Amino acid sequence: MDPHVDQVYHREEALASIEAAQQNTLQKSTASAVHDSIKELTAKVQTSLSVKSRAGASAVRVTSQVLASILAGFPGDLSFEPENEEEPVHLQMVPEELLIMFLRKLDTTSIERFASVCRKARVIALDSVIWRELVGATYIPPQITRDEDLTSVLERYLYDYRRVYIEHPRVRLDGVYIATCHYVRPGLSENSWVTINHLITYHRYLRFYPSGQVLSLLANEEFTPQQVIPLLKPTLRMKGFYIGTWSITDTTIQITNLLDASGRYPLPTDNLPTSSVNNSDGSEANRYTFVMTLDLVSRPLGRWNKLNILAYNSVHLGTGDVNPVALKNERPFWFSRVRSYSVY
Repeated sequence: MDPHVDQVYHREEALASIEAAQQNTLQKSTASAVHDSIKELTAKVQTSLSVKSRAGASAVRVTSQVLASILAGFPGDLSFEPENEEEPVHLQMVPEELLIMFLRKLDTTSIERFASVCRKARVIALDSVIWRELVGATYIPPQITRDEDLTSVLERYLYDYRRVYIEHPRVRLDGVYIATCHYVRPGLSENSWVTINHLITYHRYLRFYPSGQVLSLLANEEFTPQQVIPLLKPTLRMKGFYIGTWSITDTTIQITNLLDASGRYPLPTDNLPTSSVNNSDGSEANRYTFVMTLDLVSRPLGRWNKLNILAYNSVHLGTGDVNPVALKNERPFWFSRVRSYSVY
């Protein structure tokens, strides 16, 4: 037997303890590295989600959270209640699914009026089926660009269809935008010490169609809006009437190819480009087209009822020369709903 066996034993024990300590340290460092890696990955995902929803973050705080806080205060067992307790409530007998089907046939104004009746009506009117159909029918070209996918718009608003319809820019098709403009014209006076001025009023009208067509009319004070609105159709022929096309990007509306449709010049057809100055039959054609750039504003939220003119230019079809149109007396367009106008 080795006389130094006890020293060998202690040496082996020391080596084993050192090896165990090293293994423990390695495991801890590996676990720490994995933990740090998980934390880093989580942070990246959270940052990605934050960037993805940043465009609608403020709107979520302003609208969704306010509405959610209101709904949180509603009791669980909502029902339609009569104003007079002795009267029956026949609406209570109608299933909610059937009520939603009714609401899908209404316009947004009628839906929100129904929602203001009571708490249960408010909850039913928030059903995503109603707003999904409205969004799908509304946000198609030219309401969105052909390169833009509706899915990207929905992601911006976290797939809240009601928020999309209220907050995402859209041109109103259920009425007409009207600008009331004034200017002062000096008059004639028999007395040199008397100054006579005349206040002249005129109106600009813009009616948008879902096909991308737009009607523009400049009418003097002889024609009131009540007289003009029923006549504002593509078949109208009067001085100051133009037909063009429109598109929207974000809140900027671009109106192009505004051609004189008063009846003075024949309108171009598919076989006749707008750049031609003379028709094949020798008659004179449009020499100018107009381009208008507008800024769409919503006052209050969800109305999209104001248009500010950013630029208005005339383009010579023969030479391509562009000249700005004076906008000294122009005023913003304000939307006026017309019941007889179709939305789709």
